[in-house]
Amino acid sequence: MTSLNLGILAHVDAGKTSLTERLLFEAGVIDEVGSVDDGSTQTDSLALEQQRGITIRSAVVSFTIGETVINLVDTPGHSDFIAEVERALSVLDGAILVISAVEGVQAQTRVLMRALQRLGIPTLIFVNKIDRTGARPDEVVREITERLTPRAIALGSVRDAGGRDASFVPYECGSRPMDAWVDLLSAHDGELLAAYVEDPASVTESLLQERLAEQSRAGTVHPVAFGSAVTGAGVEALMCSIPRLLPVADPDVSGPPRGTVFKVERGGGGEQIAYLRLESGTVRVRDRLRLVSPAERRVMEAKVTAIREFDSGVARPAQCARAGRIAQVWGLAGVRIGDEIGDVPTRSADRHFFSPPSLETVVDPVRDADRGTMHVGLSQLAEQDPLIDLRQDDVRHEISVSLYGEVQKEVIQAMLAQEYDVDVTFRETTTICIERPSGSGEAFEIINVGPNPFLATVGLRVDPAPVGSGITFALGVELGSMPPAFFTAVEEAVHATLREGLRGWAVADCLVTMTHSGYWARQSHSHGTFDASMSSTAGDFRNLTPMVLTDALRRAGTCVHEPIHHFELEVPEDALGATLSALSHVRGVPLDTQSRGAAYVLAGDIPAATVHQLQQRVPGLTRGEGVLVTAFDRYEPVQGATPERSRIHADPADRRAYLQALGR
Repeated sequence: MTSLNLGILAHVDAGKTSLTERLLFEAGVIDEVGSVDDGSTQTDSLALEQQRGITIRSAVVSFTIGETVINLVDTPGHSDFIAEVERALSVLDGAILVISAVEGVQAQTRVLMRALQRLGIPTLIFVNKIDRTGARPDEVVREITERLTPRAIALGSVRDAGGRDASFVPYECGSRPMDAWVDLLSAHDGELLAAYVEDPASVTESLLQERLAEQSRAGTVHPVAFGSAVTGAGVEALMCSIPRLLPVADPDVSGPPRGTVFKVERGGGGEQIAYLRLESGTVRVRDRLRLVSPAERRVMEAKVTAIREFDSGVARPAQCARAGRIAQVWGLAGVRIGDEIGDVPTRSADRHFFSPPSLETVVDPVRDADRGTMHVGLSQLAEQDPLIDLRQDDVRHEISVSLYGEVQKEVIQAMLAQEYDVDVTFRETTTICIERPSGSGEAFEIINVGPNPFLATVGLRVDPAPVGSGITFALGVELGSMPPAFFTAVEEAVHATLREGLRGWAVADCLVTMTHSGYWARQSHSHGTFDASMSSTAGDFRNLTPMVLTDALRRAGTCVHEPIHHFELEVPEDALGATLSALSHVRGVPLDTQSRGAAYVLAGDIPAATVHQLQQRVPGLTRGEGVLVTAFDRYEPVQGATPERSRIHADPADRRAYLQALGR
């Protein structure tokens, strides 16, 4: 059988979880359609999801359409949980983007569509809620072509929109809308254009449907279907379109195992459960798997102890997981999201589809006795969401987490209370900045030459690197001048040290070159026993490197940069003046203003630190009609006072305190 990994994405409350329920019902997986309001849906299994009526964690279900196995991933719609969507995108073959026929194209819809287009994921658009009062399917199609993609093709029309009898009617050959298909499809199909020019009658409905399927599977056009997840209208037609208009695969189950871990959760006994998308081969219970982490350059092996394979809506115990399937795998202790099965990584080391979180806050337990349990809980939540980026300050005994927004605070607070019985509070949210080198700087320490207390020679030069290039470590000395383990210790220490720059922020975009190296070979007394006091170890290089690197960084100097978001804000015409005034108060800079009917669309830049303030003010300024879309764009030097971040480790620039922290 062929397979398709399908994602359902949408702005919050557009109805994607309800659509998932309807698809499972139509496929015969469930006997009754669950309700988001009642907390009875198949995919929202967390108690918090059922209480709040939103999706927080991605969920996987499986069903079949004809001869195709559909592995369906239901993703969160709220922007605070965009990291969950990012992980889902890494395993998708195709997607359904759900849009409400009442609310139309919303802020998060545009963010999601941009990501899907950037990744080239073929996408069907489903306009949901055609039965709701206020449904406006024709206007929504215009919004789709204007705001999402000009390559949208409506597959039919809606009859009796806005009522319980609303239905979807596919277009037939000879209708004017299908004539418009020729214009859109021929833009990427010279043969179709030539056939139409030579003999319009030769372009039959079957030919158009064939070319539509080809271009849809390639992601060059985006078919638009209509329906209602509540009444079921149009859902059967959508199901027929999924294997026809999205790319299905015939995976090689006999090849070498290769796949990606895109989700990690904890079982009832605290054990790790890895969600594995298997692209080729077969994984069996008791197999030893090689796991490669492209981001951390980490390789490990682990033995599979149990498998559950998603089938007919549930995860069933199995002796093996086959290519084309998504499975839960036990036994992979220490597994991380993004780890890959196989010898060679197939993805880049840092492939984020959405911006990293730009906010952080300190978490405090209400009862100080719960601090240890809180740390365990936050650590396990960070396993499920690596972008939480837990930071523990051993000096002040504080723990901070990174965030996308304020709603994420509420969810972390509720999950700690429900799953770990720990009540917590949060301090004021602050912005996460970065440091970049202002120039070049060099420093070195020579073995057995004071004040160097370590048996190692390390010299490092810091140079600025192109924006977005990250941290690069290079050798300016011969590779054979030291044992490989000592070079590894220096490189690892460089990356660890640069997590806290001169002002406490992570240092980005720099080249660190090792300019000096030296060590004392393994020494022994005359009677043959090892003499550690005269022998260099990897620890000497690991401990000396932070002091040398910090000295080089101090000579180079650093500049603190804050995250800047690009915004698009649509407001009614009469609210333009008040909106411009509000933007100036939150340091927003409009760069472009365009008229769109009775509204204006403003585009510009705004610091991430004030995005939440603007989000809170827009509804009141625009009577609830404003639409704000923001996305991380770049970092820029901070204007005014330079913000500093409290260090969580001893400062290598303070040699005495640093050596005391090492016990020297």
